[in-house]
Amino acid sequence: MNGTTTTLTLDGREIPFRDGQTIIQAAEAAGAWIPHLCYHPDFKPHGSCKLCTVKVNGRHMASCTTRAAAGQVVESDSEELNGERRTLLQMLFVEGNHFCPSCEKSGNCKLQATAYALGMMTPHFDHFYPNRPVDASHPDILLDFNRCILCSLCVRASRDVDKKFVFALSGRGIGTKLIVNAASGQLADTDVALDDKALAVCPVGVILRKRHGFAVPIGERTYDKVPISCAANDAKEEA
Repeated sequence: MNGTTTTLTLDGREIPFRDGQTIIQAAEAAGAWIPHLCYHPDFKPHGSCKLCTVKVNGRHMASCTTRAAAGQVVESDSEELNGERRTLLQMLFVEGNHFCPSCEKSGNCKLQATAYALGMMTPHFDHFYPNRPVDASHPDILLDFNRCILCSLCVRASRDVDKKFVFALSGRGIGTKLIVNAASGQLADTDVALDDKALAVCPVGVILRKRHGFAVPIGERTYDKVPISCAANDAKEEA
């Protein structure tokens, strides 16, 4: 970046951006929330969840991978786009086993918080109820694959930050799943550690620390206090 500042229009509001910033980066810097799940400011944009899709000069584009440009007219907070986002969220909920009332991540879950923010009141589609294992092999970490939304954040964190390649995505299409890179397929047979970045970036309840369940009571968690739409900058959110 060369530090040059110019502006684009987001939902009728003129916001500044620096050369090299994406639309979602410019929005967050200006305190505007664009819904997202697979985007994280510490990693190269992945563009897989499509929840951050906006209209740029009338065209649908992923805001996490689209560079901001002078004079762009960006539409995000519209009933059309939010309706499309609700459909994506509904599909994510039925493709996995998401039972919010009993989930340790409830109140800290970005999937749940985003669904609340966008007014998703029903899953709409038939549930898949997939048969997914729970890996309790590690003495300190529990993996509940039932909640995985395939955002690949743990994969990218383990690869790019931890340099351990503990997690990976396997398969294609509807058969895609999160796996552990060990011959046994069990987390206990990897070199994962409690301070790994991969453990801190999961937006749902897949990667959990044992013996920490409900240490913070329901009602006092991140999104119980502040709606996700008011927490535009991920860097300021609690891990």
